[in-house]
Amino acid sequence: MDISGVYVKVRDLLSLDSSGHDFEHTMRVNKTALDIANSYPKADKDLISLIALLHDVDDPKIFNTQNNENARKIMESQKLDKSLINSVIAGINEISFSKNKDKKPSTLEAQIVQDADRLDAIGAIGVARTFAFGGSKGRSLQSSIDHFHEKLLLLKDMMNTDVAKQMAEKRHEFLLEFLKEYEKEIK
Repeated sequence: MDISGVYVKVRDLLSLDSSGHDFEHTMRVNKTALDIANSYPKADKDLISLIALLHDVDDPKIFNTQNNENARKIMESQKLDKSLINSVIAGINEISFSKNKDKKPSTLEAQIVQDADRLDAIGAIGVARTFAFGGSKGRSLQSSIDHFHEKLLLLKDMMNTDVAKQMAEKRHEFLLEFLKEYEKEIK
């Protein structure tokens, strides 16, 4: 399946974002998801890529859309099959942290993308994205630090796949080291 048209439309839509939900984030999530999928031969890599590429195009932190409007328009413009569009939308709706804190996505593909998205929220890139988001919203440094405790430090134990659980260990340790150094420097 050729999804290059989806790639171009997502790139255009997210190119001006400065909140850490930019096109580079989307591409990292896509790459990480496909890397994880390599350990799961039955996973549908096309579905994984579509969910990963489109997972933030209707994020309420960035867009004021309803019913996955941007994702639907992008997929419909590429003449994707309606059942595939519905599968992608279902996957997107199951991976959000704020909407699905204690719920595991119903498909392996959505679980993999959720893991990849959560992995991009921790480690060095997660620290950078946290402060990019905070800055874009006018938040204080302390508010961004609070986000580590409210969300980021929880993510390691919320991974779905064994591969992501292993990847999360090192990134989680980096978060702890960063916070320890931060606390030392502000005293």
